[in-house]
Amino acid sequence: MTAALIGLVVLLALLLLRLPLAFAMGLVGVGGFYAITGKLDSSILMGARRLIDGGMDYALTVIPLFVLMGNFVARSGLSESLFRATNGLMGHYRGGQAMATVVASGAFSAICGSSLATVATMGRVAIPQMERYGYSPALSSASVAAGGTLGILIPPSVMLVIYGMLTETSVQGLFAAGLFPGILGILLYVCSVIYVVKRRPEDGPAAPRLPWSERLAVLRSVWPTLLLFVIVMGGIYSGVFTPTEAAGIGALGAFIISLCLRSLTVRLVIEIVTETVRTTAALFLIVLTAMIFANFINRAGLPNDLLALVTDKDIPGWAVLAIIVLIYLVLGCVLESMSMMLLTVPVLFPVIAGLGYDLIWFGILVVILIEISLLTPPVGMNCFVLRAVAPHIPIGTIFKGVIPFWCADIVRIGVVLFFPAFVLFLPRLLS
Repeated sequence: MTAALIGLVVLLALLLLRLPLAFAMGLVGVGGFYAITGKLDSSILMGARRLIDGGMDYALTVIPLFVLMGNFVARSGLSESLFRATNGLMGHYRGGQAMATVVASGAFSAICGSSLATVATMGRVAIPQMERYGYSPALSSASVAAGGTLGILIPPSVMLVIYGMLTETSVQGLFAAGLFPGILGILLYVCSVIYVVKRRPEDGPAAPRLPWSERLAVLRSVWPTLLLFVIVMGGIYSGVFTPTEAAGIGALGAFIISLCLRSLTVRLVIEIVTETVRTTAALFLIVLTAMIFANFINRAGLPNDLLALVTDKDIPGWAVLAIIVLIYLVLGCVLESMSMMLLTVPVLFPVIAGLGYDLIWFGILVVILIEISLLTPPVGMNCFVLRAVAPHIPIGTIFKGVIPFWCADIVRIGVVLFFPAFVLFLPRLLS
């Protein structure tokens, strides 16, 4: 246990020194294994074996396919159609365009699967429109930053795929479990917008009401997006497709939709494929070195020691969960989302399983806690991505604006903690 704790401290130090996450985990994993066994050759062989075995894992193929689907969607102009459709239905209410941004971000992230891509794409579409109607910078930027967090929870989600690989949990079950909490997140964010404009009506003035003919016209423009989501997720939920097959069909569907919208050129396709390869290579390296790090943690016995400590001290399960929630909230102030997932899950999931909690439910709880880190200063990756998209909005204004949305996520965590059936109902229904 001492060796594992020292390894965690060294890893955090390396991350604070800006060493890339994959290299830091690989070094600590191999070095920690050597510290335990005293055999350098065996430690290097362990790292190499994990890289080879992990790289040959068929489950990894779902990642590049979902990334490719998300890149086609992000570059095809579907974000503009989604925003126009939701804005046509809600924009005439006070704060309606901010609500429309949240709903459109949730729909876009359901296809894109990436929080940062959702923020970057929706920020370019929604913020100029809200500024045109006099929305405050805090509300306009916060609605985009908060809506973007839904990208790592609403399926298909690369983060849920990685969690499933780390814990050997059903990706199909995780996708089913993420749907209702994702929808709840959209509803709570809409309530946050309503709260803001109730206090300060001038922050979100109403836009002119569109005639129904125009509303129906913009709604017809989003049917390809809805059809793609229904095919991909419907196939997974019904058991017709495996997640990997659904990812392949989704990538092909996104390519066909982009062709039909005439938004693709040969140069753009090359850029999309190149970006997919780069993203996939980075994710693969991170996931595989995380397995090396997890192997060291397990060999050091940290998960078993923590479970024994909890059992011997007779610490109730609710107290353990409360400590875990606090740990994630604190880590969210200093680490980005992927680092939090890969550092904590290998240590915590054996403890959670030993206490009898459902690992699918715990995965959804972890992802929601990680979502909060995307809005939490000083790291808050969504806020900094939005700052790059809208450089005229100060970062302090963005962080101030996301406070009501951050509180909404705390409410969602409470729902997940106290009503596990809300998360597990759909996976159990489909099993």
